[in-house]
Order: sequence, then C-alpha cells, then structure tokens
Amino acid sequence: MLSRSASFAVAGLAMLGTTSQTAAGGRAVECYEPVRAPAVYDTVYEDVMISPPGQQVDYTPPIYGTRERVVMTVPTQVSYEVVPAITRTVYHTAKVDGGGYSWEWRVIHGRRVLCKIWHKARYERVAETVVIQAERTRRIVIPAQYDQIAEEVLVQPEQRRVTDVPASYQTIARRVLVREGSSGWRRVHIPRHCQD
Repeated sequence: MLSRSASFAVAGLAMLGTTSQTAAGGRAVECYEPVRAPAVYDTVYEDVMISPPGQQVDYTPPIYGTRERVVMTVPTQVSYEVVPAITRTVYHTAKVDGGGYSWEWRVIHGRRVLCKIWHKARYERVAETVVIQAERTRRIVIPAQYDQIAEEVLVQPEQRRVTDVPASYQTIARRVLVREGSSGWRRVHIPRHCQD
C-alpha cells in the first residue's frame, strides 16, 4: 500500500516540479516528504544436531597367563638285540686208535721178514666245545622321556561392550528477516505553506 502511494506521489511530484518551474511563485497545493520503513528482524531459536547418533565400543583385550605341564618329549622305544650263545671247552680222553694186529716188513738179523705186529689201543686227550646257553634274541625297552614345559593359556577372553550414543543437539539463536525495509513518500500539511 505504501509503495503504491509512493509511486503515485512520485508521479505527482514530477508534475509539481514541472508546474513550479512554469509557474514560479505559485501556491503549493500538496507537499510530500520522504519516509523510510526499516527492515524488521526477529530472533528465532532452533535445535541443531551437533553430532549424529552412533555407537561407542569399549574393548578389553584378552588376558593370558602361563601354565606348566609335563609332556612326553621322546616316546617309548623298543629294540631287539641278539645275545650270542654261551659255550665252554671241555676236555676228555677219547680212543683215537682201537689197536689190533697189523703186518709190516722188518729186518731182523739182516733178514727182511714180514711180521704180524700187535698194537694196543691208543687214547688221547681231546677238547670239545659245548653250548651252555643257546643264542637268543633280547627285547630292549627304552622308556619315554618327559619334560616340564611352560605354555601360554587364555585366562580371560577379549570383551567388547557396545553402547548406543544418542544424537547431540544444541539450541542456537538466529536472526531472521520478518519484513523488508521500504522507502516512499508521505503527504504533509504545513500551515500557511502547503495545504489544500
């Protein structure tokens, strides 16, 4: 409304200016003064999100300890070996010649004659090897070997705890334009100078 009046007023002022130039010293019929309406602002408050919702993970690493235990390092071993026979040498008297008669040529008083000769039995001491214990196979067992070792064991497994974190908001103030500023003309009445 104010801007429409201002445009009419401007047109009228243009005509008045023309009239005053052509009729100098004439009486003013209408007078106007410039007016300006400043812009109007207001403060509004609104919640803005500072951080989005998310999750917080608390992690506890696993805990390990040391435990000692006995383990077999070398298993039981079995082997076999041959034990040779045990022998002994014994001596005894044995007949090596049964004796008896034999014929042989002899020279007796210059004469060569065939004689029948009597031989006694002949004995000699001979050695003989006898087996006291026969050859055998012996089983040998080597027992297992054990050692004490330290090993790492899990005392407490890792733990993860997930916590939901809500979004974070903050209220902020913001100036907003309610009405833009404007300029125009306002009719004025000045006694004895500008009046109908």
